[in-house]
Amino acid sequence: MFKFFLRWIDSWSIPNRSKSNEIESSIAIKDTQIQWLRIIPFILLHIACLAVFWVGVSWFALIFMFAFYLIRMFAITGFFHRYLSHKTFQTSRPVQFFFLLIGTMSAQRGPLWWAAHHRYHHRFTDTEQDPHSSTHGFWYSHIGWFLNDQNFTTRKEVIKDWLKFPEIVWLDRFSLPVVLLTALSIYGLGEWLAAAYPSLGTSGLQLLVWGFVVSTVLLIHATLCINSLAHLYGSRDFETNDNSRNNLFLSIITLGEGWHNNHHYYAGSTRQGFFWWQIDITYYILKIMSYLGLVWAIKPVPQRIYDAHKSHQLNLKMNRNKIQTEES
Repeated sequence: MFKFFLRWIDSWSIPNRSKSNEIESSIAIKDTQIQWLRIIPFILLHIACLAVFWVGVSWFALIFMFAFYLIRMFAITGFFHRYLSHKTFQTSRPVQFFFLLIGTMSAQRGPLWWAAHHRYHHRFTDTEQDPHSSTHGFWYSHIGWFLNDQNFTTRKEVIKDWLKFPEIVWLDRFSLPVVLLTALSIYGLGEWLAAAYPSLGTSGLQLLVWGFVVSTVLLIHATLCINSLAHLYGSRDFETNDNSRNNLFLSIITLGEGWHNNHHYYAGSTRQGFFWWQIDITYYILKIMSYLGLVWAIKPVPQRIYDAHKSHQLNLKMNRNKIQTEES
């Protein structure tokens, strides 16, 4: 029983089952057996959304929900993804820890777990070895992949460069306690606001439900849509060996992650909306942070990428003209 609860508290208490890269690259990652007991917190989080019918709603709770969604989404897209997974810019150790802590509050597991699985995704995109391959169907690529035993542990062999930071390792090990403390803190804030500023019309339970529960569920599924919907719907500005798509709607709700085809063609750039009309809010914020000296060495999109885009568009136009000529 002690070991059972320890797995929830310390995710590194479970032996790492991942094999060496050479061995694992030759086997399929898909595991459809859901670990129901292990994902009880995830299930309860979704059920708790129904509490909105009991706690009521206030403008403050809605604003807090939206603001907490945005800051955590930025922490995920900017620091879990573009910084930790791809190293597309540099920052100081305090700023690094601050935003990785906020990202951990998102209930998307620890930062090293997140980065390791994302690196694996890029290594084997849309193949049998991809942890959330779109070839396994929408359900599995969206949510089924992280509910199984195969993908529960952190793949330490692909994030060795980050293991030298004990504070990041700590966040990865104790991500669930961080999430629970976040929820408790929001409840305490709501109770304090109810007593100090009753005109706001909020309470501990209301702020907990809207500001944490609903906000977190929306955040989780918006992020997961990049694994699923961004490999199904949208345009392809670049020719890649996967099913990645560019999707404006997904870019808006994830602050720029929806330019997924761009990203899979060239993942080394801080910017994922390669063109001025491709909204990439995460990049804009990082650019502002660079002016303030909080981040630096932002990696640009190389000119060869734009040249490849022009070539691809020209080939598409030539193919369309050829088809029209043949039909006429």
